[in-house]
Amino acid sequence: MLNFELIKKAEINSEFYPFFTIQDVFLNKEDHKKIATDFPNINKGGSFPSEAVSYGESIQALINCLEGDQMRTILENKFQVDLKDKPVVSTFRGYSRIKDGKIHSDSKTKIITVLLYLNEKWDKSSGLLRMLKEKDNIDNYITEIPASMGSMVAFKVTNNCWHGFIPFEGKRCSIQLNYLYREALSQHKIRHKLSSFFKKLS
Repeated sequence: MLNFELIKKAEINSEFYPFFTIQDVFLNKEDHKKIATDFPNINKGGSFPSEAVSYGESIQALINCLEGDQMRTILENKFQVDLKDKPVVSTFRGYSRIKDGKIHSDSKTKIITVLLYLNEKWDKSSGLLRMLKEKDNIDNYITEIPASMGSMVAFKVTNNCWHGFIPFEGKRCSIQLNYLYREALSQHKIRHKLSSFFKKLS
């Protein structure tokens, strides 16, 4: 499903921290509609682990591609990291709240983060991810990532990998893939399972 050759050729921007972006990573544009239909119906904010939501066959195929060996090898080569035997987890987001999008750098438990946006279209000026130069200015950004179907960003987790977006409330679908340090896996899973449990209760 994924255009691995395009991912291989994507240029790394390392001026502030290493990352790359792609406008549409899918091989077949006809997959767009099916992916949008098969995406889990999430109407609450926050991240949900893949085992906590229901989705169609095309999303499962996409997860298999993202978590597979080919993607792992590409990320290792591009970011010059060793991902052998490192656990990989995928989480879903389907709804953005006004409080979301605050500037942050990812947890030190993570090695690599990949974000793949799966909205059929995106014509809003807000809700677009910004890769930032500093931690306290959303307008001082390196580049802005559209939240449209197939838009991908991947980055190496560093102390200064600042990113965020101008607040948006409404449907905003994405999959986040993370390679973790092995000792952090249980902590990561417990946090996401507890979080999704309480979201279901609310």
